[in-house]
Amino acid sequence: TDVLLESGGGLVQTGGSLRLTCTVSGLRSDYINSAYCMGWFRQFPGQELEEVAHLDTDKSTFYDDSVKGRFSISKDSASKTLFLQMNSLNPDDTAKYYCAAHLVCGRLQEASFWGQGIQVTVSS
Repeated sequence: TDVLLESGGGLVQTGGSLRLTCTVSGLRSDYINSAYCMGWFRQFPGQELEEVAHLDTDKSTFYDDSVKGRFSISKDSASKTLFLQMNSLNPDDTAKYYCAAHLVCGRLQEASFWGQGIQVTVSS
């Protein structure tokens, strides 16, 4: 089974930083790591998933306006790990964050693979 394993969430004060990681594992992990668009979504209580950032195979990136200049997405191909560095966090960033992977960035919301989700809580 191919899975995305997330870690790095937790509780942080306003202005603080966290780094989320998402590691690809399974039989197709090498292919997913090299050929798939990978990104991060978040979900506020009672709301739909919203895309935070993604990283395409050509290394182009997307960031939601709400996180531009504060969040940075990157990947270490050797360890098959996707990162989301989150700086200058504020309470509006409090949500459950999900890692996702799909062949096409434009359809990442229909991702073939999803992580289990990890909570990020920012205290005021």
